[in-house]
Amino acid sequence: MDKSVSNEVVAVSACLLGFACRYDGQSKFNHSVINLVKGKKVIPICPETLGGMNTPRIISEIQKDGVTVLNQQGQDVTAFFLSGKEQTLAILKRYNCKQAILKNGSPSCGTTCVYDGSFANQKIKGEGITCQYLKANGIEVIGE
Repeated sequence: MDKSVSNEVVAVSACLLGFACRYDGQSKFNHSVINLVKGKKVIPICPETLGGMNTPRIISEIQKDGVTVLNQQGQDVTAFFLSGKEQTLAILKRYNCKQAILKNGSPSCGTTCVYDGSFANQKIKGEGITCQYLKANGIEVIGE
């Protein structure tokens, strides 16, 4: 066994690790995140794809009620986000993971801000569906 790898397990938004799983089919590879998790066991997660959404997909935003998620065509996609948060937590529990590094701004992973639901590229203070759920279940969540 490689002694340079710790037993610490951290979940990371897959897009930050270079996986092309974002709504636009791209990644948001982040060197700082890679450096932060060096030597740790990393679980890549994408709650939206875990919830059954395709890549690429129509952009989605949390609505003003803080619960409903609509895509830009007005379709209610909340069920995908609810399933994704549950699938994500199940994976983290399976691996006894207590920390997650998430992509800010995302309707799933946003840690300090999300888009305002108007599809006008306006961010507001808030957390994504999965971020909220993980925190409520004792997972330490930090932004990228």
